[in-house]
Amino acid sequence: MQKTSITDIAEMTGLSTTTVSRVLSGKAEQYRIGKKSQQKIKSAAEKLNYVPNHFAANLRTGKSETIALILPSLNNPFFAGIASHINAEVRKLGYITIIADSDEDPEIERIAIQQLQARNIEGLIIAPCGVDSAHIKQLHDKGLPVICIDRYFEGLNIPFVSTDNYHGAFSATTHLISNGHKNIVCIQGVKTSTPNKFRVKGFKEAMEKNNLSTYEVVGDDFTVQNGYLETKLILQKKNKPTAILALSNTIAMGAIKAIKEEGLNIPKDLSIITFDDHPYLDFLSTPLTCVAQPVDDISKIAIKFLLSRLKKEDEIKTNQVLLKPTIKFKESVQRI
Repeated sequence: MQKTSITDIAEMTGLSTTTVSRVLSGKAEQYRIGKKSQQKIKSAAEKLNYVPNHFAANLRTGKSETIALILPSLNNPFFAGIASHINAEVRKLGYITIIADSDEDPEIERIAIQQLQARNIEGLIIAPCGVDSAHIKQLHDKGLPVICIDRYFEGLNIPFVSTDNYHGAFSATTHLISNGHKNIVCIQGVKTSTPNKFRVKGFKEAMEKNNLSTYEVVGDDFTVQNGYLETKLILQKKNKPTAILALSNTIAMGAIKAIKEEGLNIPKDLSIITFDDHPYLDFLSTPLTCVAQPVDDISKIAIKFLLSRLKKEDEIKTNQVLLKPTIKFKESVQRI
């Protein structure tokens, strides 16, 4: 099926392609095109099902009105939530979002960035999945507005907005300790990611502050499988833990599956706290206590950072923000 062009509309209306183009691009008033001609063109465009060629418009204006969002895994409800919030905020600005999933693979991330650059994106919001920042720093240094979200690079001047993961893990661990738990296992995610490093640090320092040396940090991925396998191994030990701190809700889901398979009960046999809130946590047979990240605020601040750079404004003095999480107390922790 051949697309309708402005030439087709010009032929139908008997007006020039220049006049048609000016009306359809919203410049009718600027060029003093009469109301009668404007209506004639709009009626013809509607009748012919005309769809604007944004690619051609991009070539003329140099602007794509497109923002790229790269996340480590859309299978993770936390990142899926961020994608939804970012997309909604970007839409309010009249932009569209292209979303890419790096699948926790730095090479896929690099290729995605190259492909998105070819689409003339005007800004990039990214939760980087690797430790190498060179390809992202290069974009930032070239002047493309780049904002890191959730994960970021310490020591670089690239703007970011994230959660105070140390505070969240320290508070969650302290809550377990205050309920009598001394033998606690932390199941971590991707070891090199910034959130994971600070969560592990918060966990360890809370344990050490309370003179507790019997603890373990296990695992290596923010996946259900990681949570499942590590919990299976934990439950085979002679000296079983009384509590688990899962560093993502995907890890927690795997842990719950393993606990149920062993015929154990949460929290009677094993208490659990997870990072990240999600509505489904309330519908589990035992609703999980969780460290809730302010996803809506994180997304809105990231967009404000991006917008200030798109408009080349200097109103925002800081460009690196950590937001405090909150603990939502539910039924998965038992006092012992």
